[in-house]
Amino acid sequence: MKLALRAVALASLIPFAAGCASLSQPDYREESAPPPTVESVDLERYAGLWHEIARYPNSFEEGCTDTTADYALRDDGRISVTNACTKEKTGKRDVAEGVAKAVDGSNNSKLKVKFAPEWVPFAWGDYWILHLEADYSAALVGSPDGRYLWILAREKQPDEAVIEKIVNRAQELGYETSPLKFAR
Repeated sequence: MKLALRAVALASLIPFAAGCASLSQPDYREESAPPPTVESVDLERYAGLWHEIARYPNSFEEGCTDTTADYALRDDGRISVTNACTKEKTGKRDVAEGVAKAVDGSNNSKLKVKFAPEWVPFAWGDYWILHLEADYSAALVGSPDGRYLWILAREKQPDEAVIEKIVNRAQELGYETSPLKFAR
């Protein structure tokens, strides 16, 4: 019975997923080769609360301010992801729960993330760690296709020199930086 219900639910999601795939998120990276990620990531150090400093515009964060991402290691080796923001129009906090997993052989620098139920076999998105400060105070993360990019920091207002360094790194990796929407 459970299997039949999952099959029905999955079948009902396929048209939705196809419709979402046809919605085009702009590609802000012209390079065809995937960008390099950081050499390795200590997920215990990476876990915790991050503040969004800047992002590419995207539909799921439209109207969001005070955006955070909180990562917690799970017993099964995956990572719980809790993204939250305050909606400008309502002032209410919007929360999305997801899960991430490291891509084999990536030394934890390439993750797959999804916000659909775990039993849904698709809907995993690329979350690559492209730059990480040595003290894990700030990071550049995004998708290799150039559709998504974020600058994250442990503090709401990190040092400007660090942010400038990360923006420069994004440019070096072939990402356009003019579309970045800064939280400040």
